[in-house]
Amino acid sequence: MKKILIFDSTLRDGSHSLKQQLELATIRDYCDIVDNSGVDSVIVGHGNGLGASSLQIGFSKYTDKEMLIEAKSHLKKTKLGIYMIPGFGTIKDNLLEAIDIGVDIFKIGSHCTEADTTKEHIEFLRNHNKQVYGILMMSHMASPKRLLEEVLKMESYGAFGVILMDSAGFMLPTDVKERIQLLTSKSNIKIGFHAHNNLGCAVANTLMALDCGASIVDATVRGFGAGAGNCQLETLVAIMKRIEKEFDINLYKLLDASEMIKKIAPLETGVDTISIMMGVAGIFSAFKNRIRAVAKEFDVDERDIILELEKKKAIGGQEDMIIESAMSIVERNNNKKDKATSFLETLS
Repeated sequence: MKKILIFDSTLRDGSHSLKQQLELATIRDYCDIVDNSGVDSVIVGHGNGLGASSLQIGFSKYTDKEMLIEAKSHLKKTKLGIYMIPGFGTIKDNLLEAIDIGVDIFKIGSHCTEADTTKEHIEFLRNHNKQVYGILMMSHMASPKRLLEEVLKMESYGAFGVILMDSAGFMLPTDVKERIQLLTSKSNIKIGFHAHNNLGCAVANTLMALDCGASIVDATVRGFGAGAGNCQLETLVAIMKRIEKEFDINLYKLLDASEMIKKIAPLETGVDTISIMMGVAGIFSAFKNRIRAVAKEFDVDERDIILELEKKKAIGGQEDMIIESAMSIVERNNNKKDKATSFLETLS
């Protein structure tokens, strides 16, 4: 079996669950536990990556620099990684700073049909001899053939590999198989998979990806992440140890990290009604907290907002559409009330 790279995104995707209020003490303690556990890198930062701290997306409690310096000082063997979406972050303001801090692994992401936006950033990092990977978000929204086109673009830019993000937890194992088999057979770089658990398929989907030739797993301890969370890393490792003796991960360390995350994870973390609806509709998992807050503010059904976002084909970074959707629902409901009132008046 080929070497599988494990990217641990607990301290990045998990930040969504904490509304970007990840503590430096959590970063320190987590890195102390998982260092030299066998995971290849720990990805740290705002849920939407470097430079994403903002009013629209949510402000981080600490700056990117503060979080990365804290993590770097507690990772002696395991590599430090970051995630960045061009537009949120820039080369000048974010990537250069990350290089100076000593970040080892760089993940540059785009919507699944917009790999072109990563060209400058991937090429810049390769020119600086950095290990860089492309990320295709919301990958359920593109056909396998289109995904291959985007992967080949990232490969031409110099990416070491490309990771498909099932950002909405929409895919079933058959969807994963169709995509990963094509990408691994038609490209010359590593292919990875980042699952979300909205429909309870995150671990099964990741296993399917590995069975179809993927060689990068992007997962989180305890499944700690946006919406319903991610593929639960310690569960995946336990399964892999049953079927692959050479899978060199210290399960005890991951279980210890899981117990630590358990203490800070919100009670509602995991698969719930809103997460299931988001998975069915294919809505970006990081929208969950905002949908819940907006539904309460406008006194509308969370599920109606999700279906409205599905009609609009909303993607990550379009949080403003959540309020627009709620307002559309309120307007329709008011029109229905007006029509009902007018009808009743004609009867009186």
